[in-house]
Amino acid sequence: MLSNRSIPNTIVIPELAYPDIGGAIDWLCKAFGFTLRIRIGDHRAQLNVGEGGAVVLIEQNRGVALQSAVMVRVADVDAHCERARQNGGKILREPKDYPYGERQYNVEDFAGHHWCFSQSIADVDPKDWGGTPAEL
Repeated sequence: MLSNRSIPNTIVIPELAYPDIGGAIDWLCKAFGFTLRIRIGDHRAQLNVGEGGAVVLIEQNRGVALQSAVMVRVADVDAHCERARQNGGKILREPKDYPYGERQYNVEDFAGHHWCFSQSIADVDPKDWGGTPAEL
């Protein structure tokens, strides 16, 4: 697996939507002892949670209707997406490469829960795509 500095090296990563990313960062770090890992503009952030854990914050005001989602690392996003499709998953976003070194797709399960599956494809310094690293 790549050492990838943009996505935490953990298998399951919760995604939570907040109306104010800066306020969420401040509150979660103060109240729960999390630390900032990377802030991505004013619309997204990653927090360190204990030893190797992470949570991703998404700005709710950018058309994100969900209250929470789960991000899961997989070895082959394309094969995973096809498997989900064949078994009735509603593909919300087809597999796509992102400048932060991940290939991802989004799917809704039978009960309406949203999932993001992510494959590391390149080890990219967050500064190269506009991220602001804190504690990687």
